[in-house]
Amino acid sequence: MIDPNQLLRAYQTARRDLLAERVPGGHWLGELSSSPLSTATATSALALVARHASRDLLQRYTLGDLIDWGLHWLAGHQNTDGGWGDTDKSRSNISTTMLVHAAFHLAGSADRQAEMLARAKAYIDSQGGVPGLKRRYGSDKTFAVPILTNSALAGLVPWSEVAPLPFELACLPHGLLRLVRLPVVSYAIPALVAIGQARFFHRKPVNPITRLVRRLTVGKSLKTLQRMQPASGGFLEATPLTSFVVMSLAGTGRADHPVVARGMDFLAASVRDDGSWPIDTNLATWTTTLAVNALAGPGEDAHDLVSLDWLLACQHRRVHPFTNALPGGWGWTDLSGAVPDADDTAGALLALANLAKSCPDDDRQRICEAAAQGVGWLLDLQNTDGGWPTFCRGWGTLPFDRSGADLTAHALRALHAWHEASVEWTAVSTGRIDAAVRRGLEYLAKEQRADGSWTPLWFGHQDHPEEENPVYGTARVLLAYRDLGWRYSESARRGLAWLAENRNADGGWAGGAGHARGAQVSSVEQTAVALEALIAGQDDPSLQVVISEGLDWLIDAVATGRHRESTPIGFYFAKLWYYERLYPLVFAVSALHRAIDRLPPNEKPHLPSRTPHSE
Repeated sequence: MIDPNQLLRAYQTARRDLLAERVPGGHWLGELSSSPLSTATATSALALVARHASRDLLQRYTLGDLIDWGLHWLAGHQNTDGGWGDTDKSRSNISTTMLVHAAFHLAGSADRQAEMLARAKAYIDSQGGVPGLKRRYGSDKTFAVPILTNSALAGLVPWSEVAPLPFELACLPHGLLRLVRLPVVSYAIPALVAIGQARFFHRKPVNPITRLVRRLTVGKSLKTLQRMQPASGGFLEATPLTSFVVMSLAGTGRADHPVVARGMDFLAASVRDDGSWPIDTNLATWTTTLAVNALAGPGEDAHDLVSLDWLLACQHRRVHPFTNALPGGWGWTDLSGAVPDADDTAGALLALANLAKSCPDDDRQRICEAAAQGVGWLLDLQNTDGGWPTFCRGWGTLPFDRSGADLTAHALRALHAWHEASVEWTAVSTGRIDAAVRRGLEYLAKEQRADGSWTPLWFGHQDHPEEENPVYGTARVLLAYRDLGWRYSESARRGLAWLAENRNADGGWAGGAGHARGAQVSSVEQTAVALEALIAGQDDPSLQVVISEGLDWLIDAVATGRHRESTPIGFYFAKLWYYERLYPLVFAVSALHRAIDRLPPNEKPHLPSRTPHSE
């Protein structure tokens, strides 16, 4: 029902645009959205350093200009309801609005922006104020406590509202931390230390034993913080986390501490020309492996898509100081602040499997050695529930530490890809992979919701009532079922039916909230991921019209240039929204490529054959 030539033209356009984004080094950088949340936290940190740092430190930076530029950018991005969202395309939320409100006060600009801040305060009050913020995050203090600390440093909330964090626990061996059930997630140890100490210095515990223990562990926990700080100075390459650490230390009279100096180096280096900061420096490893896996397939020489040296250099070869992770995994970027995680390791392993199909023998040996380490690392990460967490096995049940359906599906695809090639490398037994895959499939079966959908951990949708993204989650699980031969299972059938039922009237997909069908705007990202999953199950005649209408929508989006329009579907730690410029390009290429591949032989157009780095 689709014109093959129209399909090919759309694919060639999207493919050309994606390849044009590749940098001379032979990989993709992408570009994360500028963030009011990041800009506000960075501005607050700079303002506190400007108040408390020595002359020597202040002379290294033009703090006044950086602060003014940040405030100017923030003032230009207030939403009509008085609040701010996490990106310039996001709805207002209480978290970001409280951070922006605090930034103007800390920078001494509250009087000059009285009208703007009055509207911000009205928005905060309409969302329930401090109790509303706490309700948003529930028992997870990973982000609520930093926001309240920022507000307390600005004099906007009393320190009694800031929960005391047990920073003394950071002195324990890392292997014991998961046993004590910290109130923050595994990647937030820097915040636990710095923010916990800020609360301690401003409001001492009533219990004398607790007070003594915390006083005695200030120095040792700070050494833990220093040891975790990467060479770039940016914890996780993330502006908010780094800013919270810097402002907490500066706000307690330690603006000249080495952690602050290195954090300032990171903030000064990562500000954009317009005065804003992104949520993270970049997702280069993640976007590169997504691009390689989207482009790889029949007619493509995958070995020419990316610099193998670059991709192999992204693999972590030492025990990581942040999470104590063993060697073998990949993080989301090639920069020093990355931490190895399940999703990026799975993406890298899939990319290496594609590269291994068409590479010289000496490169294949290097690929297999890296893959053996990566597969072993991924197997060691699997939780006892059969699923895969992001960073640390068995850490806890807080959001972003627990197992996730999207992570598990991705890990299963990676393990399956290298199980098929296991005759050529023997570092990991096929029996161990088989057992892990079986448990992973059992986990996915348990996680499927009654309506047939799955919910992902690292992606959401602001139009969904619960800010979830079942379209993305369901599509990613169905791709695992495709690869592992489960596409005819009852579980897969229910997932495919859910995707087919939860599309918009225009043929595209949005947030996937069934009761709001047609009320949400279709996007390239959502439509492309849904289509790729449905194409994998297209043997079902009932899906033909759905696929055809979806491809019509996507082909038209490419023809009209909408495949370059990003939407905020990414979650970056504790429900911080972002969008990535490459997501719509990558997802569109992947879906269109798979659609061409599934055409009947007599209708299949000829695909371009090679993609040298110089293209």
